Amino acid sequence: MIDVIVAGGGPTGVMLASELRLHGVDALVLEKNAEPTRIVRALGLHARSLEVMDQRGLLERFLALGKQYPVGGFFAGITKPSPDRLDTAHPYVLGIPQTTTERLLTEHATGLGVEIRRGCEVVGLSQDDHGVTVELADGTQLRSRYVVGCDGGRSTVRKLLGVGFPGEPTRVETLLGEVEVTAPPETLNAVIAEVRKTQKRFGAVPLGDGVYRLVAPADGVAEDRTVPPTLDELKQQVRKLAGTDFGAHSPRWLSRFGDATRLAERYRTGRVLLAGDAAHIHPPTGGQGLNLGIQDAFNLGWKLAAEVGGWAPEGLLDSYHTERHPVAADVLDNTRAQMLLLSTEPGPRSVRRLVSELMDFEDVNRYLIEKITAIGIRYDFGEGHELLGRRMRDVGLKRGRLYALMHGGRGLLLDQTGRLSVAGWADRIDHVVDVSEELDVPAVLLRPDGHVAWVGEDQQDLLSKLPNWFGAAVS
Repeated sequence: MIDVIVAGGGPTGVMLASELRLHGVDALVLEKNAEPTRIVRALGLHARSLEVMDQRGLLERFLALGKQYPVGGFFAGITKPSPDRLDTAHPYVLGIPQTTTERLLTEHATGLGVEIRRGCEVVGLSQDDHGVTVELADGTQLRSRYVVGCDGGRSTVRKLLGVGFPGEPTRVETLLGEVEVTAPPETLNAVIAEVRKTQKRFGAVPLGDGVYRLVAPADGVAEDRTVPPTLDELKQQVRKLAGTDFGAHSPRWLSRFGDATRLAERYRTGRVLLAGDAAHIHPPTGGQGLNLGIQDAFNLGWKLAAEVGGWAPEGLLDSYHTERHPVAADVLDNTRAQMLLLSTEPGPRSVRRLVSELMDFEDVNRYLIEKITAIGIRYDFGEGHELLGRRMRDVGLKRGRLYALMHGGRGLLLDQTGRLSVAGWADRIDHVVDVSEELDVPAVLLRPDGHVAWVGEDQQDLLSKLPNWFGAAVS
């Protein structure tokens, strides 16, 4: 029997499989597409996702292939300077195509021993007290202890489970495509700047070699939104707003996206869980979708591994829903707000001007950017120190960096006192005695996802908290 089957080989699925493999869990990824997609839906990684990559020793691979941009302007495209004092060692957005992100994460996963089977479409699902039976389109049946649906917004796994997906349907549609253009860059830039004074959903991003990513509002909503637009359809919409189609030709790919906003009622049904777009869909404003899925996987991976490994305390796996469902709900809310602020109607434009004025206040600007970049998230671990429930930023230590010690995906006790012990949990937690000028608490206990589970210096208090996250001690 396979430990975990992951349905969906996109960034969320392969990230989850990698996290499972760090704990020795047998993970099989089933991807229905025979080849990786060429469509670039996401264009970058925000600060928290960069921290995730850093915590697993992957950051340099991404930095080598990406470009760093200021974080200002990512809330509804309202241009403001990057806020000061962001609580991260990565106060930038890394511009990197989703196809590259997926390739790097896939290489990481296969390097850890993850098996990825392409051309394998899940069409059936049944579970009992001991495992899950998965049926593929070719009639093959596979058996696993758990299944995680990472199979996108139209998730087959979610539908087979019968999990409700309430929300709002698409009301506003946008066309996009990667095309070559004949217009000179200076002409294109001047026209775009003029159009974007009023139409914020219009744009063109240069990709090099005369290729641009063109984005334009659609004229209504397509009857079948799974069918991509034609080049003529995209050019017509561009001409309608810009007075020219920039000589667009030779499309690499064409697509459409809407503003549908939906959230799964539950992330777990017995031995089957949902992550990424299978659990939530929302407009791409602020560039949060890919990042949200990767962070789902980062939260779920160690918890599911603990369940498979037999050491998970009661309720640990359910805490995945408890922690991540509200995060997704908040993303849905802020994307709804951003879409409203992108409207050309007089009322929303007035609200946009007001929000822009408010963002001139440093605290407001920083608050909104921390929301978009996910570094402001705090899980509810109850009353306690202000760090409790927050992810710990990378801090310098006397003998290196904190994140460099987290590549194995284990818990970590950073002990500046040298008096504490995690004896009995050494198979799950690394005990690091070191000091940091950036950390003004005696010691912190970090979960494998980097969130602070305990702060203090009292050994008995620590012993009372360890079982909550890491199960029973081993004598």
